[in-house]
Amino acid sequence: MNDPLPPALVTYIAGLKARDVGMIGATLANEVQFITPVKTMDKPAILEFLAALYRGFPDWNYDHDEPELLEDGSFAVLWRQGGTHTGTLSFPDFDAVAATGKSVSIPPHHFFYRVGEAGLTEIRPDPIPGGAPRGIFEQIGVELPPV
Repeated sequence: MNDPLPPALVTYIAGLKARDVGMIGATLANEVQFITPVKTMDKPAILEFLAALYRGFPDWNYDHDEPELLEDGSFAVLWRQGGTHTGTLSFPDFDAVAATGKSVSIPPHHFFYRVGEAGLTEIRPDPIPGGAPRGIFEQIGVELPPV
């Protein structure tokens, strides 16, 4: 990619790789939406989800290809991610899942980002079979994932 990436996206990617929820939160616009076919999360829910994910999977890791600028002005990032479920996975309004010791490997797939002046305004994972976030739950044996 020849054009410089928006600073918010650069910092967001670095925050994910560091599992730093505060850093990630600083990159999100207040009106940001994380959109899946099942659920749309706002900023507090996104940060709550990530904090719970990192507690349940302390070794959660990310790798990615170079972000691509798309014709509509959004960005696409092909992510590879996974970790081992060694901690309790606990979300509000959902039964906690005790550590299973299972390794989770999410199939590589794109996440699409829109960035405004205040930071990321939209995050939309490509809804592929086994993709994040739902695939995380499927791989540890949760029958009715919350997302």
